[in-house]
Amino acid sequence: MPLTDQQIQSLGRDALQRAAAGDFASAEEMFARIVEARPNMGQALHLLGQVRLKLGRFAEAREPLERAAQFLPRDVAAQTNLAGCLTQLGRHEQALAALAKAARLKPDDAAISHNTGRTLEALGRTEEAERAYDLALSIDHRLLPALSARAELLAARGEWAGALADLETALVSQPDDPRLRLRRGELMLRQGDWWRGLDDHEARLEIPGERYAPDLPRWQGEPLQGRLLLYPEQADIESDAALRDTVMLARGIEAVVQCSATLADWFDGPTVRRGEPLDGFVAAAPLRSLPLLLNWTRDALPPPATLSRTPEPSSRIGWFTAAEPPTGLAGLDLVRTPDAIQTCRLVVGDDTWPVHAAAALGIATVVLVPHTADWLWGPNLGVSPWYASAELLRDDDREGLAARLAGC
Repeated sequence: MPLTDQQIQSLGRDALQRAAAGDFASAEEMFARIVEARPNMGQALHLLGQVRLKLGRFAEAREPLERAAQFLPRDVAAQTNLAGCLTQLGRHEQALAALAKAARLKPDDAAISHNTGRTLEALGRTEEAERAYDLALSIDHRLLPALSARAELLAARGEWAGALADLETALVSQPDDPRLRLRRGELMLRQGDWWRGLDDHEARLEIPGERYAPDLPRWQGEPLQGRLLLYPEQADIESDAALRDTVMLARGIEAVVQCSATLADWFDGPTVRRGEPLDGFVAAAPLRSLPLLLNWTRDALPPPATLSRTPEPSSRIGWFTAAEPPTGLAGLDLVRTPDAIQTCRLVVGDDTWPVHAAAALGIATVVLVPHTADWLWGPNLGVSPWYASAELLRDDDREGLAARLAGC
């Protein structure tokens, strides 16, 4: 039975009330009935698309939003919501076109310029993206998303001062924002500025739902009457990052290390598995907080943890990187499994736990790090302060690696 205009108005009011109360499912059903009765009603199409966006049903939201944009050509929100939906679906070129229409309707809107920058960045058009962020910030110089996004672009090309300036401006408005503080800390740490960066880096622990923490008080460096637990903060303790952090950072203090089954037999000191009872422990600290808690500096790091293996040098070379070894090594006995690391005279590999284990054992080690290497390594290549036997090379420096391997 067709709906009368009065029924449509009543249904629309009810739908808006449901949406305002957070009941998007009921609101979606009501707006769908209105659209079925009035398929060319732009505002109803727009509202139907919006509630589907709220429900995370982006593919279903696209059709009513596209029709709404056609029926409401001068409605800025209709264009921007369509752009947001298309962005979620990975349709960045079409999203850019919708944003261009919105910008023509409202050229002084900072949010539209910011979203244009994000879309251009997704398309790999970083120079245009930066200009869009510049425009957004010329309209609203404290627009946090644009400041943060431009900081990322500047940092990616090594313009640390500009990136930090944007983050500092953002933090004036949101001084307690943990994500902004964490990003500022990471930028400082990547430049080797531990003195200023380590404190900001602790802001990561304020971001909920992203890291593991045991049910123990967090150690702040105070004297303890009882056992201290050190743990990797990654949710997956068997992940590459957790394994690497455990080998690299479990040093400098007497404590029990919470480690994975993979590393259980590698540590000479006391360990405990995740999930085992923590009776007798009075506090815990994430491994990545130790540089701050113990006042480490890159020039004065404690020695690596003692491992249970003993080097048994032979002619073997450990190879722990996805890249194939140079042709000159083809005839050599290459080790590719961690169990035989102690038999190697040289180990080459990515920033993974077997490579750290080799370096901790004092075996000559070449660590291949990306241009955006973990801040723990610092900005410099060459001999690493973390291990006397380790040397850092860029993972794309094939000539440098070939020279290092010459004569092997």
